[in-house]
Amino acid sequence: MKVPAVHGIIERRLLVNYRVAPDRLDGILPAPFRPKLVGGYAIGGICLIRLAGVRPRGVPVGVGLRSENAAHRIAVEWDADGATREGVYIPRRDSSSRINAFVGGRMFPGRHQHAAFTVSETPDAFDVALRSDDDRTHVAVNGRIVRSLPNGSVFPTLAEASAFFQGGSVGYSATRRRGEYDGLELRIAEWRVEALAVDRVVSSFSMIEADSLRAPPRLTARS
Repeated sequence: MKVPAVHGIIERRLLVNYRVAPDRLDGILPAPFRPKLVGGYAIGGICLIRLAGVRPRGVPVGVGLRSENAAHRIAVEWDADGATREGVYIPRRDSSSRINAFVGGRMFPGRHQHAAFTVSETPDAFDVALRSDDDRTHVAVNGRIVRSLPNGSVFPTLAEASAFFQGGSVGYSATRRRGEYDGLELRIAEWRVEALAVDRVVSSFSMIEADSLRAPPRLTARS
């Protein structure tokens, strides 16, 4: 699939992440991907992103789409052209936009399922929930911005966590053709992260139930 270039505004992006024992991803990660490890752990999680003014390059911002979106993702590495690459593998995407659900995997990379989102937020606190139409995905996240990562995080500093997630700008997701994947690269004009203390997180996706949730790294990235 030839990937079209689109422009838009990231109004909010939450990355709620879990440390996962690498062997728990057997059967979830397809070849050629392998977990990108931190302190012996794989990192999986949920990206909750609100996009606005999304439109093809050259189209006025006023006609762009606005949507809430969620992606269950795993930090991965793979080998290509004699080098190690890094990014994320995305086994599940959900969107509030029926247009995204229709064109995803057809005219635009990444299959999306339609979901109903409920959002309540202030500049420093977030309450985001979703339930997919097929009832296979249910997510609820409640958190607030804080000054530092939680004690016991696999990342020693916020700067190291920032560098880890910034390297995952390329995402791959399964297509209707076995062994083929849609790739999408997110390019952000200004990268900045803040720590997020998560008070409550629920997800029906089995990956994040796989391992202990003690002191996971939790970040929010804003453009």
